[in-house]
Amino acid sequence: MSTKDGMNYAPKGKRSQVVEKGEFVIAAMALDHGHIYGMCNGLTEAGAVIKWVYDTDPERAAKFIEAFPEAKLADSEEQILTDPEVKLVAAAAIPNKRGPLGCRVMESGKDYFTDKTPFTTLAQLKEARETAVRTGQKYMVYFSERLHVESAIYAGDLIKQGAIGRVLQVSNFAPHLLNAPARPDWFFQKEKYGGILCDIGSHQIEQYLYFSGNTEAEVVRSQVANYTVKEYPELEDFGDCMIVGANGATQYFRVDWLTPDGLGVWGDGRTFILGTEGYIEIRKYIDIARDERGDHVYWSNKEGTFHENVKGKVGFPFFGELILDCLNRTEQAMTQAHVFKTAELCLLAQEKAVRLE
Repeated sequence: MSTKDGMNYAPKGKRSQVVEKGEFVIAAMALDHGHIYGMCNGLTEAGAVIKWVYDTDPERAAKFIEAFPEAKLADSEEQILTDPEVKLVAAAAIPNKRGPLGCRVMESGKDYFTDKTPFTTLAQLKEARETAVRTGQKYMVYFSERLHVESAIYAGDLIKQGAIGRVLQVSNFAPHLLNAPARPDWFFQKEKYGGILCDIGSHQIEQYLYFSGNTEAEVVRSQVANYTVKEYPELEDFGDCMIVGANGATQYFRVDWLTPDGLGVWGDGRTFILGTEGYIEIRKYIDIARDERGDHVYWSNKEGTFHENVKGKVGFPFFGELILDCLNRTEQAMTQAHVFKTAELCLLAQEKAVRLE
């Protein structure tokens, strides 16, 4: 797994099966973003079996089968949607196609697991909310910057244990490596990718809601800019945002496509969480100039100061929880309300954003 290429970053963990082989059958389609590999790694490590794969590009489908040889090539999307054995469809479509695809999947009686960002318009969100209620199916999202990062999971456990008291503020810094020549055309078209706050901003808002325990929040101010890539006029290479939650906890986050080539990883992602009795810092992918490994957690409270490197020690429980939620119709991995509130806030942040010149 390359840590230089965020688009194809696909963590692998230990197998931790929650079901017997064949008990949870899935399919993959719309392989437009490399995150589909991380999504399917997590699901298969938890015991899912990939029966089908479909993509309009035969080369992409063939590459997927090399990574997941149990998958068979489907002739069409319809072949997957009409297969009663398939319980969940995982997809990483072009962002503006994710919402409509998810509605088709749910209408077919299957749960849906999509890459972030889940929508590019509020109209798509409205349609998905209505479809989820009507069908009773799940619309789940791969918020990988928390769900597939052991240090973020560990920090969440510390918060649950009361290590820093009540969370008051969450700050996220999420730089990404642009590597423009390797990006597809849709990446530079705002109608298709949705904008930087809609896209990688969705990760940050999801973490804020999770760590702070908020179910409602308001976007106070947001900003976007194209500072360095004028040759791609529709791309935003910088964005930031301030949010206030219903319980009084606040957030500030910054996202950008300004990672320097010499860093060594695709982004120096960090999260700072302030509580009433201490604070936590997560250094997700690198401890710059000290340790090339990621997954460092630092925290301080009344008992002292602490540091743990948790790589390989925590695992990725979300995927097994998601499988059991689909089978048992529960909401242990993530609630549907949490998914849709995250989507709503990132869309509103993008819609309200002031353009900086």
